[in-house]
Amino acid sequence: PGDAYGEAAAALAQAGLEVHSWVVLAHNSRMGAEHRDTSVVNAYGDRYPWAPCIAQPATRAYLVDLAAEAAVRPGAAGTELESLGWYGLQHLHAHDKTGGVGLGEAGQYLMSLCFCPSCRAGYGERGLDPDGLAAAVRTALEPVWQGLPDDGGWAGVEKLLGAEPAAATRAWRDATARSLQEEAVAAVRAAAPEGFQVLLHADPVSFHVGANPGVDPAHILSVADGVVAPCAGGPALLTPFAEQRRDSAVIAANLTVVSGMGGSPGTLAADAARARELGATEIRLYHAGLASDEDLEAVRKGLGAL
Repeated sequence: PGDAYGEAAAALAQAGLEVHSWVVLAHNSRMGAEHRDTSVVNAYGDRYPWAPCIAQPATRAYLVDLAAEAAVRPGAAGTELESLGWYGLQHLHAHDKTGGVGLGEAGQYLMSLCFCPSCRAGYGERGLDPDGLAAAVRTALEPVWQGLPDDGGWAGVEKLLGAEPAAATRAWRDATARSLQEEAVAAVRAAAPEGFQVLLHADPVSFHVGANPGVDPAHILSVADGVVAPCAGGPALLTPFAEQRRDSAVIAANLTVVSGMGGSPGTLAADAARARELGATEIRLYHAGLASDEDLEAVRKGLGAL
């Protein structure tokens, strides 16, 4: 009850900590449950109610408005925009049973291609027949269901689907995500005071999907003030952003510090040092609010060693 955000922001400010908002955008199972037509539809006709399709005009308008309204809060000096791009099969909002067959990068991409009316029209604009493409995706996935290894990377997508149709789907999805990111960041800046920082949770491989959607590093650093890159699997994703050599850009390494979530709070100092070597300008600790007392003590020691 009451103004939970305001109380938290005041307490943080009193403790000398700068407040930034954190807004989750294209990941919303309630929206999909109440408005079914907004969801991503895969090549088999299944809807992903947790994944709004970012190609749909009404959904895009909603996400842009939400970004500005939720990000610019009283007392906030900046924001981090999560899932501002394509979402897919991963990270459901249900007790899902999708782990029986391990999907690599290629399988995840194919299972995340959307065939809602907006995306079908978009594929048509790229010279693809939507029905033929959906059939091709289903055919391409058959070896995956049979347990054959996923070659991984974009080469794996091209091998399964064919180079030309794969490139056309990626061109459509990349352009759609880019324009949404530009619109959302512009809306936040228009609503925010001067100097308000806008960061995106992002992955430097543009065909990746999820809470840290794929982006083109050069493009996104020309649009936003920087990125927050996931480092649960190591800090390698920082390098493509750092290679842009933009002196003013924030490149934040998101380090998992909760043991129960696979994090390693005891190696925080070493992990942060390695991230700095690869170009990180800041670190994030994911997620202090979920950490045990033991994890928090390890984090304190790690911060003290930095």
